[in-house]
Amino acid sequence: MDTRNITYFMAVFEHLHFTKAAEFLGISQPTLSQQIRLLEAEVGMPLFDRIGKKVIATEAGRLLYEYGLKMLQAEMDAKKAIKELLSEQRGTVRLGVLPSDLDFQLVPLFVEFKTLYPETKLQAFSTIFIREEVLAHKVDLGIGLRGPVDKRLAQIPLGSEPYNLFVDSANELAGRDEVTLEELTGHALVMYPKGYLGRDLVDDVCHKHGFELSTVMEVGSASSLLQLVSAGIGATIQPRTLLKQHPEWSNIVSIPIAEPTPIRHLELIYYSDRYISKAQHQLSHSLIEFFKSRTV
Repeated sequence: MDTRNITYFMAVFEHLHFTKAAEFLGISQPTLSQQIRLLEAEVGMPLFDRIGKKVIATEAGRLLYEYGLKMLQAEMDAKKAIKELLSEQRGTVRLGVLPSDLDFQLVPLFVEFKTLYPETKLQAFSTIFIREEVLAHKVDLGIGLRGPVDKRLAQIPLGSEPYNLFVDSANELAGRDEVTLEELTGHALVMYPKGYLGRDLVDDVCHKHGFELSTVMEVGSASSLLQLVSAGIGATIQPRTLLKQHPEWSNIVSIPIAEPTPIRHLELIYYSDRYISKAQHQLSHSLIEFFKSRTV
């Protein structure tokens, strides 16, 4: 069982279509079918059920996919380790971060990291599926909301952060020392769309206490939300440190939210059983220090 056949198998598993998988691999469909039959003969069990044009993975296929990921990653790790040993280059590191405020809050860190390590190629991706991307080896590191303990992962806490209410200085709430979520049901709010983790976190707290917040406008970027708040369109509920990243919005007031307070708990995660490159070590350390400085 070599990694080439595993690569062929993985393509069929992910596309569930031999012709599409063959096109993806750049080989002919008969060649792909033959290689899958050889692999099935080797393992002694069918990997796919073929019902007309429909392809369904068998239990053996699903099991091989799980181990196939590890096999391909092990090959990649070996090649990266040897390349790093033979070369002075510091490699590439792929980072998955939550969209919304985190992706651009990290830009200053990316600039500093590139200055310190000019030979390291950094690829940053915005995704809400942080854990899934790490487990599928699509990213090396991920920054997401704290999740249940998983023995496959290294999970490093990056601190907790409460959400505050941001209003423009002319808003009737601007002079308040504290507000509750429930009293915001009567105020104009601008928020991320539903499905964004920050929005869902706030909504979940509200739902647990029997009420729901409504919005007058929804946009997908933190900078747009702050512009809307500054223009007096509405208030927004965002992580407390967001405003610190944008001192130019001097007319926006940050007000603490009384209990029940939405709080996000962040963690840095990576696959514990894979090769850790120098580049990944460097970025991990920088990220931990970055978030530590935010809590001071």
